[in-house]
Parts: sequence; C-alpha cells; structure tokens
Amino acid sequence: MSKVKDAELMAVVLEGRHGVFAAEVADFFALLHRQLGDAGRSQAWGGVARTVRRREYDRLHVA
Repeated sequence: MSKVKDAELMAVVLEGRHGVFAAEVADFFALLHRQLGDAGRSQAWGGVARTVRRREYDRLHVA
C-alpha cells in the first residue's frame, strides 16, 4: 500500500474514533515520535494530520 493510501486510511480511522480532534491526535503522535527520535514515524503522523485537515476542508467547502 502506498504512503498516501496509508495516510488516508489512518485519517478515516482517527476521524471515526476521535471526531473533530483527529488532527490533534495525529499531531500528538507526530510530536511524540519526533521526541523519541523516530523521524520516519513522525513524518508519517504529520502526513496523517495534514490528510485529516484536507479532508475536513474538502467536506466544508464543497460547492
């Protein structure tokens, strides 16, 4: 599975479990992994947070 599809899937899961707080949860994990020295996972979680925010923007700005 591609990284983009992984981020989409994780975004859907976080939105289902955490609702409007999904992006903040992903940001938390990105920061946690950065502090633990795992740049790869930090970047992955950052991508999930961006995906959640993009999906939210898309839902709110549908013409």
